Amino acid sequence: MELNTIKPADGSKKARRRVGRGIGSGLGKTAGRGHKGQKSRAGGYHKVGFEGGQMPLQRRLPKRGFKSHNLKFNGEVTLGQLEVLGAAEVDLLSLKQAKLVGQIVKNVKIIKSGELKRAVKLTGIGATAGAKAAIEAAGGSLN
Repeated sequence: MELNTIKPADGSKKARRRVGRGIGSGLGKTAGRGHKGQKSRAGGYHKVGFEGGQMPLQRRLPKRGFKSHNLKFNGEVTLGQLEVLGAAEVDLLSLKQAKLVGQIVKNVKIIKSGELKRAVKLTGIGATAGAKAAIEAAGGSLN
């Protein structure tokens, strides 16, 4: 094998379609662009969503809903994750070190998912009503 004999596999390269090369090609004359208008001109096109001056769809439809930018500062931890963590005292810093919540998180809430069998003391962490009952039933506390 020599560098000058290397060629791509058969069928892997397909020639680019050359439009506007006469009647017999099926794409002669206007080259598939239709007659006149902005889209037929060289360099003539428009931005995505432009409808020729008509009010675009994204502006015709009503605005709806809202997503708070503060959600990224909230974190959730399940009872099952607390069980696996195995610490007697848990606070925000220990959750961050265990990578159960992201570094950016400021507020954490414990949710009732999974089981907690050991007593855990939580400081500066919230909990749902069901999770609070499960923590206290296991002998833990919330501060």
